[in-house]
Amino acid sequence: MKRILASILILAAALSLGSCKKDWVTTWATALQIAEPHNMPPEPYLSGNSFRQTVQVSVAGKRLRLHLSNIFNDGTTEIQGVEIAVAKTMGASPEIDEKTSVALTFNGSPYVAMKAGEAVVSNPVRFKVKERMNLAITIHYGLVPSTTLTSHPGSRTTSYIAEGNTTDFSNPAAKTDHWYTISAIDVIPTKKASAIAVLGDSITDGRGTTTNGQDRWTDQLSRNLLAHNKNIAVLNFGLGGNCVLQGGLGPTGLSRYKRDLFGHEGVKYVILFEGVNDLGNSMDGVATAEGVKKAWQQIIREAHARGIKVFGATVTPFKGNGYARGNHEEGRKALNEWIRTGGEFDGVIDFDAMVRDTQDPDRLNPAFLFENDWLHLNASGYETMGKGIDLKLFK
Repeated sequence: MKRILASILILAAALSLGSCKKDWVTTWATALQIAEPHNMPPEPYLSGNSFRQTVQVSVAGKRLRLHLSNIFNDGTTEIQGVEIAVAKTMGASPEIDEKTSVALTFNGSPYVAMKAGEAVVSNPVRFKVKERMNLAITIHYGLVPSTTLTSHPGSRTTSYIAEGNTTDFSNPAAKTDHWYTISAIDVIPTKKASAIAVLGDSITDGRGTTTNGQDRWTDQLSRNLLAHNKNIAVLNFGLGGNCVLQGGLGPTGLSRYKRDLFGHEGVKYVILFEGVNDLGNSMDGVATAEGVKKAWQQIIREAHARGIKVFGATVTPFKGNGYARGNHEEGRKALNEWIRTGGEFDGVIDFDAMVRDTQDPDRLNPAFLFENDWLHLNASGYETMGKGIDLKLFK
C-alpha cells in the first residue's frame, strides 16, 4: 500500500511540473535558415560574448522551456549560460525587469554544447508568462562557428551584443535586427490552449512592418484571437524570399514543413500562405501553380492524418512588380481558384480579396503599399489581413 501511495505522489508531482508532453503548447517560434554573409552578427560577434534577443509570445503560461538550435551550423556551438526575463520594450532597447530574470539549465547544467545539426531544449522553469508578453533571452556564448550560423534574418526586432559573459547591456551594445540560435518557447498554458502554425514567405515574415513594432499579420491575428477569448497561439514560420518548390532563400517549404508545422506542441491548425516567389521566378506560371497545388495536397494529407486542420490562403496581387510577367498572373489566378473552390482545405483565408485594389483587382490596394514595390504591404495592410480572418475557422 505504501508503495502504491508513493507511486501516486510521484506521478502527481510530475504532472504538477508539467512533464507530460501533452500539456505543453508552443507560444512562440520562428523559421530557421543559414545566415547569409550580410546577415551575420556584427563586431564583436557572438563567440565569447553575450547576446540579448527579444520575442513577443502568444498565449500565457505558468511554466516555460526554451528551444535552441544548431541545425545549420557546421560546428559545435557552446552555450555558457542562458537567462530569460520580462523585456521592458518590444526590442527598442535591451532593458529588462531584473527581478524577473531566471537562469535556464540543460539537463541540469547551465552549459550546453550543441554539435552541428543538433537542437536542445531547456529544463522547464516556473515563469509567469502573460499574453503577448515581451521576453528577453540572454545567451552567453562560448565558442561559436564563424562560417555558418542558424538564424532567422527577418526578426523585425533589434538584438544586442555585449562583450564578455555579462548581463550588463547598459554600455553601448552592438545592434543587429536578426535572431540567432533561438527557435521556440513552449509553455504550460494557464488555461486550455492550442496553436496555429503558418508556413509563409516575406509577407508572413513581415517585410514592410515596423521594426520593434510586432505588427505582422500573424501578430494581429494573435491579438484578435485573444481579444475574442480564443486561447490559440500563432506561430510565424515565414522566411523572406522563400519558395515552396525550389530555389528562393532558406530551405524550401517542401523541405521544412515537417519541422515547422508538425514539430511543435499543441498545433491544431495550419495556414498555408506561400507561392508568390515560386510564381514570380518561374518559367511557366501555370505549371508552377500546379506544383504548389500538389505540395499543398501533400501537406493536407499529412496534417489530416495528425488530426490537424489546414486552411489555404490566397496569393496576394503583384501587378506592377517584376513578378507580373509572362503567364505568372494566370498561374496566380489558377492557384487561387483551386484554393477557393477545390474543396480540399478545411477553410479558406482570402487575403487576395482583402488587400486588392477594387478598381484594378490584379494589383494591391495602393493604400497598403510598402516602398511601392507592388508586392509587400505596409503595417496597415498587414493589420487588414490579420484582423480580416474569420475567427470561426478556429473552433
